[in-house]
Amino acid sequence: MPASSRHSEALYAQALKLIPGGVNSPVRAMRSIGRAPLFIASGKGAYLTDEDGNEYIDWVCSWGPLILGHADPDVIAAVTAAAARGTSYGAPTAGEVQLAAEIAGRLPSVEMVRMTSSGTEASMSAIRLARAVTDREKLLKFAGAYHGHVDGLLAQAGSGVATQGIPGSPGVPAAATATTITIPWNDPVALEQAFATHAFAAVLFETVPANMGVVPALPGLLDPLALGTRENGALLIADEVITGFRVAPGGGQGLLGLDPDLTVMGKIVGGGLPAAAYGGRRALMERIAPSGDVYQAGTLSGNPLAVAAGLATLAKLDQAAYERLNRLTNRLAAGLREAAASAGRALHVQQVTGLLTPFFTSADRVSDYAQAAASDQQAYASWCRALLARGVYPPPSQFEAWFPSLAHTEADIDRTASAAADAFEEIG
Repeated sequence: MPASSRHSEALYAQALKLIPGGVNSPVRAMRSIGRAPLFIASGKGAYLTDEDGNEYIDWVCSWGPLILGHADPDVIAAVTAAAARGTSYGAPTAGEVQLAAEIAGRLPSVEMVRMTSSGTEASMSAIRLARAVTDREKLLKFAGAYHGHVDGLLAQAGSGVATQGIPGSPGVPAAATATTITIPWNDPVALEQAFATHAFAAVLFETVPANMGVVPALPGLLDPLALGTRENGALLIADEVITGFRVAPGGGQGLLGLDPDLTVMGKIVGGGLPAAAYGGRRALMERIAPSGDVYQAGTLSGNPLAVAAGLATLAKLDQAAYERLNRLTNRLAAGLREAAASAGRALHVQQVTGLLTPFFTSADRVSDYAQAAASDQQAYASWCRALLARGVYPPPSQFEAWFPSLAHTEADIDRTASAAADAFEEIG
């Protein structure tokens, strides 16, 4: 069990004076689970070590990018070699071309790729392109889905916004969200009504929503979504920032047999460094400047260190890797279910390869944001605190996914399940 948090507490006190909320991204503050954040000194494989020397099995993995775990030797070697040649050029590199080819080779819907530095930038840019192509303004998104902190998308967003209890955000003009139509996820009737009422520029969706917790599409949703989007004259934008190259070789779209017009990518594509991308059919992407008239730019886009990390990561993600990741995910989900059952605790775990969320609910399914929000978040918070005390680092939010990695072992999972059982007993 962690012996002390003295150094983390001192750093947090100092950070509160210098950084808003003491953190550079809200969910890191751990306020939703009722404690101060841990300050991390290092990570190796499936483990984190905090500034007090406490070690944790890490199920956050930097919120998804580290599918190989922390400090993977091949990724470190690739980044080190790239850094020795220079950290940024502001000019094209061979690595950018190689990464674009790697992405296009894995995603049949993507013929051309443009790099950005964050998923927010990629979402914003894909939406701009869709509006230019369709000459329309309205967007359709789903309640609880988070596509970055773009003004127009902070409407019923999930993830950090949901965790903080903020329905949108002050500072976002009403006009910015006026063109964003939001409907419940997994509601075919609401989807049909939206298409009948509005002419959209784009429909933006997560192939496997993971920002309200993991809430996969129910049968009967995705076909009407794709067909309705095309009949509406809108572009279908798949947000694969989380799912891209995590749930399957071809991302969520490959897993589900989807053919989106545009795809937004991040996290794994940068191998743990700041990088994201968007891509799609050549005819669409050639509207992007300098080929076309839709402007988008970024000083650090295609950064050579991030490109090297992304290429090194993707090189290790073959079919055998996904099969192992699926086994690990299923074992973790089963372990958490068994731990809850042994403690008499109502818990429902939803998962796909490389992603899972334990919901504190007696429901046999969580199908939308409203049901996710109705789960017992106080119980989740208490359980998370108890897990941290036992050397297990879970996502400090009911609305975030757990991220199994290829660095995790069966022993790590069994130890986590044992800690979970003890934590269930502690919280009663």
